[in-house]
Amino acid sequence: MRINAMEMVTMDQRCCSELDKLLSPMFFKALCESNRLKIVSMLSDCKTPLTVGQIAEKLPVDSSVVSRHLAILRDAGIVLARKRGKEVHYFMDTGKLIGSLRAIADAFEACCPEVCPVIDDEWRKRER
Repeated sequence: MRINAMEMVTMDQRCCSELDKLLSPMFFKALCESNRLKIVSMLSDCKTPLTVGQIAEKLPVDSSVVSRHLAILRDAGIVLARKRGKEVHYFMDTGKLIGSLRAIADAFEACCPEVCPVIDDEWRKRER
C-alpha cells in the first residue's frame, strides 16, 4: 500500500496535533523548578499524604513558598490535595503523572522517527 504525499501531510498534521495537546506548558512548568521536583520526589516516597508544614521542614524555603509550589503542582494535575480539618494534605496523583508521561512518550514514538532522516552516520561522528 502506497501513501501519497497529501496523505502523509495529513497523517503528520494529525500526529503533531496530538503531540501539541500533550505538551502542556503548565505541566512542564510545574516540573522545571528544583524545589517542586524535590516535593514530587518527597511525595512519591511517602506512603501517607503530607501537609505544607511537613514538606517545608525538609526544604530550604518558607512554608508560604512551599504552598505556592504545591498549588502549581496541583493545577498541573501532578498532586492532589484533601482538606482534613484545618490542614490540607497533599499526595501524588501517580497514576495521572505516569499516564501523562507515557502518553507523551507514545506520541513522540508514533510521530517522530528515532533519528531525523537527514542525520547520517558521518554527522553523528562529528557530534561526538
